[in-house]
Amino acid sequence: MKNTMGQWGRFALLLLGLVTSSAMLKAEQASKLEVQKLSERVYALVGQRGPMSKWNFGTNATFGVIVTGQGVVLVDPGASDKAARYIHAAIKTITDQPVVLVINTGSEDLRWLGNAYFHSLGARIITSRNALQDQKARASEQLGRLENLISEDFAAGTVDSYAHETFEREMELRVGDMKIVLYHHGPAYLPGDSYVWLPKEKVVFTGDIVSTERMLAVARVSDTASWIDNFRKIEKLKPVHVVPGHGHATDMATARADTLEYLVALRKAVRAYMDNEGAIEEVSSLNQYPLSSYERLIGYDMLMGRNALHVYMELEWE
Repeated sequence: MKNTMGQWGRFALLLLGLVTSSAMLKAEQASKLEVQKLSERVYALVGQRGPMSKWNFGTNATFGVIVTGQGVVLVDPGASDKAARYIHAAIKTITDQPVVLVINTGSEDLRWLGNAYFHSLGARIITSRNALQDQKARASEQLGRLENLISEDFAAGTVDSYAHETFEREMELRVGDMKIVLYHHGPAYLPGDSYVWLPKEKVVFTGDIVSTERMLAVARVSDTASWIDNFRKIEKLKPVHVVPGHGHATDMATARADTLEYLVALRKAVRAYMDNEGAIEEVSSLNQYPLSSYERLIGYDMLMGRNALHVYMELEWE
């Protein structure tokens, strides 16, 4: 009898440990992403606004969840297999419906490297044709970055998995009773950037075309003139909710202040610097008004100089 009680005691401790481990895992998953409800069927999953790290596993962006009568539409799957699993765990706190469609809004790793996980669950994947081409061109570099610059654990299970369908400029979808329109109007941060519009809900998921709270990054291949044009096309939709690629879902005024006005000011400042025969070697130290007013954005110190350099190189060819 005494031995039986000991066995039951050990079993109870084991069961308690499993329950505790499960609760800790759920808490860890929840800490990676904040669920921001925009309507009964539309949500933003808001990740850390800092750089990719071993802690966030590539959830350091904002992702979209659209709940339809036929399943969940996910806007962007994160930058790794682990990120995709964290995103899925967050979705499960919203609905038990399966993820049936994943939209990649671009070729930044955060926008597509989690595809394989959702593909394994049977999800259909869509992106712009230009994004697909750029994903394939960047895959080796991005996968290597996960393993070499972050950690092997970060990269574990992450493979390049590509969209089943592409579109050129515009694509209208019906998932259940939800109308979803995809737009690609030329390059922005990267060549294939697109945005997702829900006309009935007046919600737009912008991918890397809009960044709020965190300073946007300008890449060597960015086209800031086209980027500004993309932003103005989003403005014309008159969305009630703007879900940026980084930052909390917000309104158009905040999106304009943190993205459009910064891009316009940056181009103007760099152009003035070039007109005054400023050397490219010193442009990264450019920190004049009104650019200094953007110190409020996360990542200003890290990105401001690099952004100025990339815009300088772009303007040389305009």
